[in-house]
Amino acid sequence: MASSTIISRKMIKLLSPTPSSLRCHKLSFMDHINFPLHSPYAFFYPKIPQNYSNKISQILENSLSKVLSFYYPLAGKINNNYTYVDCNDTGAEYLNVRIDCPMSQILNHPYNDVVDVVFPQDLPWSSSSLTRSPLVVQLSHFDCGGVAVSACTSHTIFDGYCLSKFMNDWASTARNMDFKPSPQFNASTFFPLPSETNLSSTLPATRPSQRHVSRMYNFSSSNLTRLKDIVTKESHVKNPTRVEVASALVHKCGVTMSMESSGMFKPTLMSHAMNLRPPIPLNTMGNATCIILTTAMTEDEVKLPNFVAKLQKDKQQLRDKLKDMKEDRMPLYTLELGKNAMNIIEKDTHDVYLCSGMTNTGLHKIDFGWGEPVRVTLATHPNKNNFIFMDEQSGDGLNVLITLTKDDMLKFQSNKELLEFASPVVESTK
Repeated sequence: MASSTIISRKMIKLLSPTPSSLRCHKLSFMDHINFPLHSPYAFFYPKIPQNYSNKISQILENSLSKVLSFYYPLAGKINNNYTYVDCNDTGAEYLNVRIDCPMSQILNHPYNDVVDVVFPQDLPWSSSSLTRSPLVVQLSHFDCGGVAVSACTSHTIFDGYCLSKFMNDWASTARNMDFKPSPQFNASTFFPLPSETNLSSTLPATRPSQRHVSRMYNFSSSNLTRLKDIVTKESHVKNPTRVEVASALVHKCGVTMSMESSGMFKPTLMSHAMNLRPPIPLNTMGNATCIILTTAMTEDEVKLPNFVAKLQKDKQQLRDKLKDMKEDRMPLYTLELGKNAMNIIEKDTHDVYLCSGMTNTGLHKIDFGWGEPVRVTLATHPNKNNFIFMDEQSGDGLNVLITLTKDDMLKFQSNKELLEFASPVVESTK
């Protein structure tokens, strides 16, 4: 396993101080009910042009200083009750780290877990929102000359959509210091904290961290088209999305894996995160997502056409419900859905699969000036049966980061139907 050495650690201050009128950033109810975790993303750049090799850190620091002036809550401190951020311009934590191996040793490893070395130790997915900066950046230098840029952002302030906006704006600023981002930290106007609610009771309990293993699989554009054809020819489903057909397949493979272990079928629950922008404006920063819960009570419902049809029906029902719902009711409804899912998990009546997507966000093209990354990934997730979908580097296919227990992964990765439509980004040597 590669080891890392911290070369330097500093706080990046804002280029322009935050006006006193913006000193107190009110968190929304949606922010408040989210798990207070640091979400960890990493971007790998193996070949750095000669004219950038000695300037990378300075470019990142200068551009981060400027972009933080627009994303000022990331440089503040979250209060103990998770009701506001004191935008005191403390700054964002920034580490320069040396990794004692070539990047290829990380990128060519069959398990994604080895990428954890490019993140600050013990920070990814941890409940450190009150003790660490809402944004922690690490620049990792490999022996081969390549670099990785990782960003851990507080989920209390940011959802995945916001992180993608921030990374795109930071990269645009690095390429052109005259660029001006336009985020709006006004989510609390759409999802205000209820004044008479016992707020401490709505905070989710911190989940115990468990170590699992993760692998990344690729669905090519042509294989996604094949899956869509299968679904549409065998059902009344129209225009299934890439994520719908891919998630239906990994769900089916998960069911097969479970049946191999137990010898019997167990009902399933799959959750998908849905962005609420729109109806919420696209530049609204904060948490603005709702979850879609799809169940499969029989083996027949697991079949790809049937599961995609059910997923589309559940999505449309949620859209219809939200369309007629006042915005200030959305967080309570989201909280209710989350509690329903947690109850099912606690009763252990279903196998639960968690899906989230970072597609169509431009994360696969984050270019600070020295080219696009060859891989975008996350640290190992603490939850098993977790699927995170991202655009592949071409933008047409999909990569999915799959986290399972070690024993389940051994069964999952040999599933013939999975391997017919998806391939591991890195082949196992065993």
